[in-house]
Formats: sequence, C-alpha cells, structure tokens
Amino acid sequence: MAKRDPFETHIEEYEAWFEKYPAVYDSEVLAIQRHFEELPSNLSGIEVGIGTGKYARPLGIKTGVEPAKAMRDRAIKNGLEVMDAPAEQLPYGDLQFDFVLFVTVCHLEDARKALLEAQRVLKQGGSVIVGFIDRESKLGKRYEQKRAQSLFYREAWFYSIEKMKELLNEAGFKDLVFSQTLFQDIDDIKKVEKPKKGTGKGSFVVVRATRK
Repeated sequence: MAKRDPFETHIEEYEAWFEKYPAVYDSEVLAIQRHFEELPSNLSGIEVGIGTGKYARPLGIKTGVEPAKAMRDRAIKNGLEVMDAPAEQLPYGDLQFDFVLFVTVCHLEDARKALLEAQRVLKQGGSVIVGFIDRESKLGKRYEQKRAQSLFYREAWFYSIEKMKELLNEAGFKDLVFSQTLFQDIDDIKKVEKPKKGTGKGSFVVVRATRK
C-alpha cells in the first residue's frame, strides 16, 4: 500500500468525509452492491484496504486487510476481522475466495502486483470488483489538479478506464463489466444516484472481472 501517515494520524478527517457527503457515499456503495447482486449468494471474500469498514459493513463483508493501524483498530472495533498486510502481499492461500473487493485502488503502491495477488487468492471463476475514480472524469481531473494540497490524495494515483482494463487483463482477468455513478459534482449530489451501465459519464466507476 502507499504511505500510510494520513490514514494513521487523520482518521477523524477521513470519517468526516462520509458525513459531509452521505449521498455520494451511498451512491458509491449502491454501485458496488449492484455488482454483488449479479453474483451467486453466500460467497466468501475479502476487501483489500478495508479502512475503517465504511464499505465492507454495508456490503456484508466481514474480513479483509488494512496496513494502517489506526484504520485497522477502528474496523476491528466495528466488528470486522482485519489483518495487518499490504495489498501486494496478501496473507492468504491460493484459490481461497470467491471475490476480492478494492475501493481504495488509488492508494496502492503497486496496483499491478495487488491485482496479481487478488488473482492468486481467488478461486477459479472468482471475481475481482474494483471501485475507482476515473482519471478522465470531471472529479478525477479535479482531484489531480488539487492533489498536492490534498491530505489523502497527495500520493494517490488515479486510473483511466483504459489503464484499468490493461491492468486487469495483465493480471489474468476476463469478462470485464463496468458501471458508473456520481454524474454531478459531489457538492451538488444531495440524493442517492442510481448506477448506470458502462463508463464515460460518471466519475466513480466499478468494474467486475472474472479470474481466467
């Protein structure tokens, strides 16, 4: 994972973002949830970079990894089972899970290696689900322009749709399915937005891909 200092020392600021933008947060969760609805029920999986559990809990994910101690401790307090490990070195055996979720892919130290690790721990036919801010979207460009002044995005790396496709294909995934949400500026989103298929209009993109 990327440098963790902001996530160790500014956890309250992190949590405050979700309180400031509840409709944005709920829209993102809904977009991810729709992908899970297209998978069989009762699957076993993890979230990589689980943070404090903001996405895992509403999605019913009970376990994952988080290298930032402050985040990990909060997630454990929230009832989740969390291991101290980076995305690039998952502490699990091969072919173990039905799904792996990433929502903080922009904070990975090495996204290619992290996706290869996801591929390793997934069962044959298992799914990786990645939520990310499209680098080419209005919000992605805004974050890029203000990255140097941002507490949490200073060292983040945003991905375009084409780059994400490339990374997933190289990591051994196929049958990519995309959806999108956040069609307005986040300051203007006051109601939960329903996700739409495809890309190019929403700033937050979710892609589901199958292990080859």
